[in-house]
Amino acid sequence: MTAEEYKSIIRTIRVSKKLGQHFLINEDVARAEARYAEGRRALEMGPGLGILTRALCSVAKSVVAVERDRALYEMLVQNMDAPNLELINADFFDVGYDRLGGADIMVANIPYNLSSKTIGWLADRGMEAVLCLQKEFVEHMLAEPDTRDYSKLSVIAHLQFDVSRVLDVPLNDFYPVPNVDSVVAHIKPKKRLMRPELIAIIGAIMSHKKKKVRNAVVDAERALSLSREDARRLSDAVPFSNERLFKLDPAKIMEIAESIADRWQY
Repeated sequence: MTAEEYKSIIRTIRVSKKLGQHFLINEDVARAEARYAEGRRALEMGPGLGILTRALCSVAKSVVAVERDRALYEMLVQNMDAPNLELINADFFDVGYDRLGGADIMVANIPYNLSSKTIGWLADRGMEAVLCLQKEFVEHMLAEPDTRDYSKLSVIAHLQFDVSRVLDVPLNDFYPVPNVDSVVAHIKPKKRLMRPELIAIIGAIMSHKKKKVRNAVVDAERALSLSREDARRLSDAVPFSNERLFKLDPAKIMEIAESIADRWQY
């Protein structure tokens, strides 16, 4: 189908702003994403019109697609007849892992507002993914120390995943047209499993990334559930205390987080 044909279909349905619905209308992008699932058990969040779903069904061993919107789900049931496809009508994050067909890769064009939650879901399960994400989000994931975009997301992403840029997706490849460009990223989990408290600590101190480590710890007292006095005591004991936090690589920031976790019970 052409982009204009997809637009015509979209105009006949009620697009949900609440669900962050912007539908991919470029089949070339869908094929580029789907090739990572060749011969594998694929999982798709939010199949929408099914443009990526069809591409996945043509190459994957099996596909489980979870669509929250009831009208879109019914449209997919009526129009998709691939024998290797299972459609589920539910909020993706409410679906038990045992219903997802033993998937080994997620391939999806996810709503931008679910990006962080999806990355966390993938990290918890050690699952590989190919995701179309907001360009700015991917740039933060890929950012290096001592750069403007280096953030909590950069540190967590570097520690938990190998992330590579697959292709840029201009905003006009979606309809309704979003306000930002997107990027398809290949996300491969590392073997490291980060404890939730370490992620929380990194988030707390990276909120003060421009400061020296000791000052970042003190200023993160509330987020760390510390008194000012305890935060000051802790700040004297952490490694790299006189370094600017945003200049440190993820491994060093992890050392700081582990040092804090070892010295304080959360």
